[in-house]
Amino acid sequence: MKIYVIRHTSVDVKPGICYGQTDVDVAVSFDEEQKSVSKELELLSFGAIWSSPLLRCKKLAESLFPNEKIHFDPRLKELNFGDWEMLPWDEIYAQPDGKIWMDNYQTLATKNGESYPEMVERVSAFVQEIEKLNADNIAVVAHAGVIRILKSVIEKVAISELFENFKPAYASVTVFEINKHE
Repeated sequence: MKIYVIRHTSVDVKPGICYGQTDVDVAVSFDEEQKSVSKELELLSFGAIWSSPLLRCKKLAESLFPNEKIHFDPRLKELNFGDWEMLPWDEIYAQPDGKIWMDNYQTLATKNGESYPEMVERVSAFVQEIEKLNADNIAVVAHAGVIRILKSVIEKVAISELFENFKPAYASVTVFEINKHE
């Protein structure tokens, strides 16, 4: 089974801002980016389509698959950054607890938010569910953090390697192959 994971398009947020689970809108470049993704997927058919319910993913999923049933799944949301949502990354890092988190992001929760182990747990549960599907191709519209965790779970890659070496671009398609568990 192949999973085509599509990162949402650019967002209407200034660079350097932490927006995690904040329901931000897409940037003005949406139509152009959507057309690029659509062209990349045009010859494929999908047995199931999943998406994060956040607006930036929902808009893309609905525009790419207008006549298909889309499963909006909260397990596909980006990391919940809690009190740090919509703050500049520099400001977060300047806070004592922000620096501690950034130095230990693989284990610690964000301030009043979520930890990567919690996110790995919910994304892993999603993977276990889709492994049971009888489909050759599945489309998933999600966020960079989710895509990194999918790569970690499916390809058994350490998360620490992914943040330095794997940076899914906006409106990019990453393909994973998983073995179905009968």
